Amino acid sequence: MFTDTAVEVPVFVERSQKPGPTVLITAGIHGDEVNGMEIVREVISHGINKPDKGTIICMPIINVFGFINQSRYFPDGRDLNREFPGHKDGSLASRFAYHFVNEILPVADLCMDFHTGGGERFNSAQIRIERDNEDVKELAAIFDAPFTLFEDKIEGSYRETCAKKGIPILLNESGKSLALDKEMCKEALDGIKRVLSYLEMLNSNFEAPEERHKNVLITQNHWIRTDHSGFLHVQIGIHEHVLKGQRLATVSDPYGSKSHIVEASNDGYIININHAPMVYQGDAIFHISTETA
Repeated sequence: MFTDTAVEVPVFVERSQKPGPTVLITAGIHGDEVNGMEIVREVISHGINKPDKGTIICMPIINVFGFINQSRYFPDGRDLNREFPGHKDGSLASRFAYHFVNEILPVADLCMDFHTGGGERFNSAQIRIERDNEDVKELAAIFDAPFTLFEDKIEGSYRETCAKKGIPILLNESGKSLALDKEMCKEALDGIKRVLSYLEMLNSNFEAPEERHKNVLITQNHWIRTDHSGFLHVQIGIHEHVLKGQRLATVSDPYGSKSHIVEASNDGYIININHAPMVYQGDAIFHISTETA
């Protein structure tokens, strides 16, 4: 800190006496994505991180600086998830990424990283993976979030660095920033248990939950944007399947004289909803699937 006080980033390591894989479970790369942090906190508090074999490493809050300030960013104004693999002589965020990549990541055989939508954008419970990795696709199916999305890797992201190092990673999105959602947390915890059970690592005190729904693989998606500014009145729920032309929301001026209907551009699943009470024309308000497999 500016006071020359050290900032600690807690790392929780639990190791079985029986050898096995090492699973790294992380959250809080963005300091305002508290729902992801809550998921990892519950992994620890319930003892899910005590493996039957192998090792589980948990880091509930990677970006402690951002968490303290309720901010997505590092104090240097950078997005940590664009600074990987980092540099030992770079910016503060880059230096942090460098130490994480060189001191912690090399021991991992599998990573599970938990995020939320940014700002007022509420993400459905989903796993994001690259298109051509069959091993990760299988793990995503075992995790069994409501949706699995094919998403290209972003340059400088944690997920890109894992891919380059040949470490499989499941990136979970659940909810929105600066908000807790118990149902989303339960979805994610159930997925973690299923993956650990598949790896024969799940503590004998727990059972892998049965699949609650069909995992939908989304191969293409796009944003629906509003053509008008005003108050946003959403009329459908997250995870819903909608039909082309279906009313999704209205955007009304604050004076009671105008109201505009927002319709679905195609048949598809709603995987993100903008929860902002007011929007500008051009704002993304719904993320909808366009192709599924």
